[in-house]
Amino acid sequence: MKRIFAAAIGLVALTLPLAGKAQQDNDSLVTFQVMKVEVALELAQAALESCREQGFQVAVAVVDRFGVTQVVLRDRYAGPHTPSTAQRKAWTSVSFRGPTTELAEATAPGEEAFGARDVTNALMLGGGVPVDAAGTMVGGVGVSGAPSGTADEDCALAGIDAVADQLAF
Repeated sequence: MKRIFAAAIGLVALTLPLAGKAQQDNDSLVTFQVMKVEVALELAQAALESCREQGFQVAVAVVDRFGVTQVVLRDRYAGPHTPSTAQRKAWTSVSFRGPTTELAEATAPGEEAFGARDVTNALMLGGGVPVDAAGTMVGGVGVSGAPSGTADEDCALAGIDAVADQLAF
């Protein structure tokens, strides 16, 4: 009986350091921030309004940090292709972690990253911008329908600016 008890005590003594490490090492789980849908909607509305003020009929899509669509708005005269194009721009900006205007240049024919254009759903056209809060990407916005990718991006940035105070944490 003493042998079994001694073996049990020895086993417990060996596993105690491991149990303590498991409690200290909580790297098994991650936490992250995403925009509330209300903030995503406000961002999309502000981007749409910015384009309207310039006379552009567009669609705006906001995705979360994983590229999942949160909001899509299409102005009444925006082309039928604009909602899916805006969504793809937002997804691309999140997936590649950068503005799609920069990605369009980096993946142009002859550039080393040209093959990225073959990624399913990626759209290397200006108008997609990641949304950051305190150095963390929390989503992305895409705009489609203005006369240029630069104009689309300007509207997206106006949308981000409209909610920037809500994203500071």
